[in-house]
Amino acid sequence: MNYLNQPVGKLSGIGAQTLSRLEKLGIRVIQDLIFHLPLRYEDRTRIYPIGSLMAGMTVLVCGRVEFIDVLPRGRKSLICRIRDDTGFISLRFFHFSANQHNTLKPGTLISCFAEVRHGFAGLEMVHPEYQVIASPDTHITETRLTPVYPLTEGLSQTTLRKAVKQALSHCASEPKLLVDWIPEAILKKYHYPSLAEAIQTLHAPDESVTIEALQNGSVPALKRLAFEELLAHHLSLKTSRNKTKAWQAPVFEGSSAKTITEQFLNSLPFKLTRAQQRVIAEIEADCRLQHPMMRLVQGDVGSGKTIVSAYAALLALTAGYQVAVMAPTELLAEQHNRNFSAWLEGFQTNVVFLTGQIKGNARKALLQGIVEGSAGIIIGTHALFQESVNFHRLGLVIIDEQHRFGVHQRLALREKGQQGNTRPHQLVMTATPIPRTLAMLQYSDLDISIIDELPPGRKPIVTSVIPAERRAEVIDRINSWVDKKRQVYWVCTLIEESEVLQCEAAEKTADYLTQALPNVRVALIHGRMKSTDKEVVMQAFKNHRIDLLVATTVIEVGVDVPNAGLMIIENPERLGLSQLHQLRGRVGRGKDDSYCLLMYQSPLSDIARQRLGILRDSNDGFVIAEKDLELRGPGEVMGTRQTGAVNFKIADLARDADLLEAIQQTGEQIFNQAPQAIQPLCDRWLGTSTVYAEV
Repeated sequence: MNYLNQPVGKLSGIGAQTLSRLEKLGIRVIQDLIFHLPLRYEDRTRIYPIGSLMAGMTVLVCGRVEFIDVLPRGRKSLICRIRDDTGFISLRFFHFSANQHNTLKPGTLISCFAEVRHGFAGLEMVHPEYQVIASPDTHITETRLTPVYPLTEGLSQTTLRKAVKQALSHCASEPKLLVDWIPEAILKKYHYPSLAEAIQTLHAPDESVTIEALQNGSVPALKRLAFEELLAHHLSLKTSRNKTKAWQAPVFEGSSAKTITEQFLNSLPFKLTRAQQRVIAEIEADCRLQHPMMRLVQGDVGSGKTIVSAYAALLALTAGYQVAVMAPTELLAEQHNRNFSAWLEGFQTNVVFLTGQIKGNARKALLQGIVEGSAGIIIGTHALFQESVNFHRLGLVIIDEQHRFGVHQRLALREKGQQGNTRPHQLVMTATPIPRTLAMLQYSDLDISIIDELPPGRKPIVTSVIPAERRAEVIDRINSWVDKKRQVYWVCTLIEESEVLQCEAAEKTADYLTQALPNVRVALIHGRMKSTDKEVVMQAFKNHRIDLLVATTVIEVGVDVPNAGLMIIENPERLGLSQLHQLRGRVGRGKDDSYCLLMYQSPLSDIARQRLGILRDSNDGFVIAEKDLELRGPGEVMGTRQTGAVNFKIADLARDADLLEAIQQTGEQIFNQAPQAIQPLCDRWLGTSTVYAEV
């Protein structure tokens, strides 16, 4: 058996417990270990003078203990002050032993490594790694940078470093073990080192490699591995796409289709924008082909994606097929149900609404209608891909807010419509603008259409950033706003991912605002309310029986109330830019001026100030998404990290965006000239996550 495919348990020092912990990190065989690359590096190669330190630096220092004391106030802690010729710094330990207290007695020379922070009495290090220096010839510094690996509970850096070192030394003695699957001509073209050299450099950088060079991505070894990892993701999705094209799909065309779709467009109370017409033409072209459409429609909040999906649904219905429309929340599914029912009222189709709330005989009748085919358009949430739901002739799957669903959920619904070697077309929609770099990679199994034009008459939303200390002014502003017969959203956010806590915070805010604004009709909506109760509140707000709606981020998608032109978002610093932009898009739906107040808690960090400034200065979702990607990374931009979401070991989409054009070209080259390299590259970088590319 190839050494790289042997279980990691073959290495010395890896017992049963360590083995199960490594498995949590996806490390099963020695190849997984070698490609488990450092997150960052620590510089223990030189000792910094204490007088030169600044908060935020992570450094190695050396000094003599001046005094040691246990502080009983607040949280009990052990404080130890050390000094060198240039200054002093405090060391703080919240967990300490009597032995530690005895070891760190005045006059002892120690070295410490940790991040420098501001403390009560100047700069301090909290829980530093330290070593008592017993003799002048004690070796303190390292000769090269120290790698820091992603860990799981119970696994130490020391254990992982030792295991990696063993595996690398074996590879060094057998250089041919690490196969270069990227053709040599490409490596030469981009001046990339060999795979073995690149791996060695990243696990154990030599003296010439600096932390700065590793952070900015200028080290050729890092560029080469980032290139290979991005290429593996691209090849995986391209393979998936090619497999999709091997399936048959229903063809939506017929003599009556054109007449019916023209009638539909003429029946609408508004005219479609040029961007909407262009996207419809792309969808129509896809649906005339014999293999399944896989198209992502992205457009900013309010750009009119839903009407485009209704048009696609009509194409399927006219050809005699059913349509499934899946939304992430009941609130949004309910709105789709209302819109589709209204738009398609004169077109002889039965629009049904299926959620987990529908029980008993009503559910039985609904499921019967779906399986018999009398239900033409089936709208719902996750309930659509439950085992009990069977379609008669599913021809089109429409998925709204794609990033809220895992890839496997999207595929499960598609497979429900599979008959023999035929699969339904898929139309995926998102109002979260996806940065071009992320779209090129994460969605390279989909064709992408962009609605880059808002309907006429929409005014940009005026956004202000204000501290929470000005809450009283904001409340006064609500009074005058409501006097003008306009409506308001007040959005509560919490950093905890606990729906219970979010709802409690919203309830308290609603009580407070009810007392502070006695003449304003206040209501509350949150995710833990029953679907029927949410519907009642939203209808009352839409019909202007409520002036001020206090909500959690449940209103992020889909709710459309043109008269609501003011939104206050509390603690906006806790949310991503794309999510804030989505929330803000609930206002500005009418023809009047609209405002969004971002009310933050002081003090704001520099990065939070920068992020809120971006939102204040731009209404363009694509610009905002690009900035969000730069600041927070791909997993965060796309919402919760889902099954099949891009999760890189070494690549960084913001830093390595310049590689993507070359990756697409290289991908084509490998498909045509070296197809045998595809599977090994995917296995090396994606491991078990390649499963999603197989379906």
